[in-house]
Amino acid sequence: MRAIPLLLAAAALTGCVTQPPPATRSAEAQAEFQKLIAGKVAGRPLTCLQSYRSGEMVTIDNSTVAFKNGSTVYVNHLIGECSGLKSGWYTLVTRSSGPGMCRGDIADVADVRTGMVVGSCAIGDFTPYTRT
Repeated sequence: MRAIPLLLAAAALTGCVTQPPPATRSAEAQAEFQKLIAGKVAGRPLTCLQSYRSGEMVTIDNSTVAFKNGSTVYVNHLIGECSGLKSGWYTLVTRSSGPGMCRGDIADVADVRTGMVVGSCAIGDFTPYTRT
């Protein structure tokens, strides 16, 4: 008798951890993304970006950021949406568990004026885009 309630509880919890469908990108964000990767092809995703500079980060939308490194662009589709990231008053602050930034590292969205954290998400895989 106890097995049925436990199975129902497990099924309910399993439904809660599924990833929501990705947010629709605005036409402006899509145009910015296409401009960033124009003439480049996607490579095999990487789990870590060993070195980067925060000044090289480009925010596409609340779910996508990119890092420029020379002619290569590393696109990261965040795990979960970092609400407000695209606004001009917020920045991404990461906590890394190793060298560089890796999949699963926590990223906070902080207000640059007050330093207050207003949301968080996790870093996804990095897809390198290079010229052919």
